[in-house]
Amino acid sequence: MRRAYLTALALCRASLANMLEYRAEIYLWVLASALPLILLGVWSQAAHSGSFPLSPVEFIRYFISVFVVRQFTFIWVIWEFEELVVSGNLSHQLLQPLNPVWRFLAGHLTERVVRLPLVAGVVALCFWLYPEAFWVPRLLDVVRAVALLALAFCARFLLQYMMSMLAFWSERAAAVEELWFMVYLFLSGMIAPLDVYPESVRRLTELTPFPYLIYFPVNLLLGRDVEFARAALVLGSWGGVALLVQRWLWKRGLERYSAMGN
Repeated sequence: MRRAYLTALALCRASLANMLEYRAEIYLWVLASALPLILLGVWSQAAHSGSFPLSPVEFIRYFISVFVVRQFTFIWVIWEFEELVVSGNLSHQLLQPLNPVWRFLAGHLTERVVRLPLVAGVVALCFWLYPEAFWVPRLLDVVRAVALLALAFCARFLLQYMMSMLAFWSERAAAVEELWFMVYLFLSGMIAPLDVYPESVRRLTELTPFPYLIYFPVNLLLGRDVEFARAALVLGSWGGVALLVQRWLWKRGLERYSAMGN
């Protein structure tokens, strides 16, 4: 256990140092993911003139929360893994006594630490522009939201890492993620709260992992009723299945990778 702890600590320190060198690029990523803040103005104005289940203030709070949740569930491992396979640089990592996944995971975790100050600044700016939307979530809601966010991060990471294995068979494995993202936009609650969708559509989306990645954690932050146990079970199930499929694809992919002479 001590050896595993020291290895994890060393990985995180090295990854954090690397992320700090490229913090300007990370800040640009944060600003590039500001779509929820654009939609904030659109939906809050629409609520003034239309019949919606949320008030203008509730829409503002919702999309501020979406922006925050999105920052902690963004995953990019498929592009990094695809580049390693295509360039042949994965061979160097395979020679080391450490599965490459731990380096990817350390990079994702430390990147969250680097982007946190800017995220806090953007949220503060939103509350300055919309002071009527300021609220302080209850401590219990924050704890439950953080727990569900951790599960959402793990499930999202495992699902994308599973898709990354396709890089052993295709040079454009990231295209699968791009297709996934199109569905994710509409079913996760990122571009519109699921409250505005027809009931039949909402029930259909709840069979997928998408709403549990954003919509459910956001509702927890807003203090709304959420079936936490079901959300945790769904995320755990999808993450578990992704892990099993990933391990199978990893073994088959390594055989193909070795046969190609890399």
